Order: sequence, then C-alpha cells, then structure tokens
Amino acid sequence: MTDSEKNKPVELEINGKRRIFDIDNPELPGWIDKAALSSGDYPYDKKLDGDSYDSLLEKLQVELVKVQFWLQATGQRVMAVFEGRDAAGKGGAIHATNSYMNPRSARVVALTKPTETEKGQWYYQRYVTHFPTAGEFVMFDRSWYNRGGVEPVMGFCTPEQQQHFLKQTPRVEKLVIGDGIHFFKFWLDIGREMQLKRFHDRRHDPLKVWKLSPMDIAALTKWDLYTEARDQMLKETHSDHAPWTVVRANDKRRARLDLIRHILKTLDYDGKDKSAIGEIDDKILGFGPGFVK
Repeated sequence: MTDSEKNKPVELEINGKRRIFDIDNPELPGWIDKAALSSGDYPYDKKLDGDSYDSLLEKLQVELVKVQFWLQATGQRVMAVFEGRDAAGKGGAIHATNSYMNPRSARVVALTKPTETEKGQWYYQRYVTHFPTAGEFVMFDRSWYNRGGVEPVMGFCTPEQQQHFLKQTPRVEKLVIGDGIHFFKFWLDIGREMQLKRFHDRRHDPLKVWKLSPMDIAALTKWDLYTEARDQMLKETHSDHAPWTVVRANDKRRARLDLIRHILKTLDYDGKDKSAIGEIDDKILGFGPGFVK
C-alpha cells in the first residue's frame, strides 16, 4: 500500500470517551478487542464454540434442503432480505443458509449502484425483477432498504425521497405478501466496537480486504446518523404483514443458527423435524424496533 492509499486515523466518540482509531495499524487497539463482543449490550460473554455450531448448523441445513424440495413440489416462493450495518454479517448468514441448496432455484441478489436508466425508474422496479418465481428461494444481500439507511446518511437521496420511501414501502410489501410470497426481513444488529473490530480484521486479512470499501471508511464517523436512520426505518416499516426480525449478531454463529431456525419454524414444509430445528434463543432473536439496542 502506498502512502496515498492509506487512511487517516479518525477520532471517534464512543460511550462518552474520545478514541483514535487507525484502521491501517496492524495492531488492534485493546479497547476495541476488550469491548467488541459485549458491545451493544450483547447478552453473552463468550462465542458459541465451533464444534457445537457445526453440528447444529448441519441439522438446520438438512432441513433447508427439505424446504427446497417442498418449494419445487408445490411452487411456493420464499424471499428474504438481509439488512444491517456494514460488517453485520449479512453475507455470512446468507452463505450459511444457501450452502447446500440447489443454486438453480436458490438465488442471491446483491445489486450494484443503480444505472442512469434505473435512477429514472420507479424506485422498487429494479428489485421487483429479481423476485422469486414458482419454487424459488431468493435472498437479497441488501435491498430496497438502502433508501432507509445508507442513501440518506451518505447523501444519495433527498429527505423527501426517504420519507416517500418510508410511507410507500409497507404498501409495496403488503402486495408481496398478498401474492402469496413467504417474506422475511432480517436486521442483523451489532455493537460499535464489534463493527470496528470487523473492519480492522478485513483491512489486514488479504482474503477479506476486498470487503472493506471506501464507503465503510467514510461511515466510520457516522454511527449516530446510521442509528437515527435505522430507528426511523424500523419504526415506519415494521408491520403485521411484514415484520422485522432482529438478530443480535456480535456472535455470527448464534446469529446464523437462530436466523435459519426462524425461517424453518415459519414455513410449513413437508418432513419438518422439529427436534432438529431446536428452539430459538430469545436473547438473540426478536421482533420489531423494540428489540434493537
């Protein structure tokens, strides 16, 4: 990395203290490492061990394969949006969900920024073209909810466009549900120190450095603005027909397991093994804006 490519240290206010964060320093600051897992009032002081996670995940993935057979036999459709702050673990949760599903009918949609043509369309139009057909399970790695968070915070939409989005979205989603699509909305919630730790890990891992974007760096000082946008978005778009499922995701393993469990418990598919699914941890997964810290 040349000097011109390096990022300047940033001054952050965290829990009433002023902190200097230099993401290019290979050594993770002790104040981040110590507080990462517990940040955001996370309810556990240890991560789930890897052996337990692997064993539980395999059972859930067997059930997901059953779901896919059921979708193909019945023509049912499933759609899930995965939202959260940068580094919340959306991609990993999606990967855990679809690892053993047939990619011909289990798709991941991760759209780039809109083209000039798309900017002139109805806002939802480019997303609707990716909705599932009969027998499909479609997962959105970020979705139309960009307009509820990153776009207003980073100045990519006007306040009027944001407010129009918040009013229109529950109506749009009611049409989705009314057409018979099984629809899930996941918000993966992480603490601030955990986000910083994951940013730092990405910056210094040659296999993951591509995940750290200039947008992530620009957002380092905008935590509170993102919080305000998130809270408003969850409040305005949480509905009886399309509720937000909030997953506390400081421990990625626990988050993935309970997210998948929620999908499996909700769908009435053939051959469901309730003992294999297990019970959802209500410290990790809950519903609506009241579950967010």
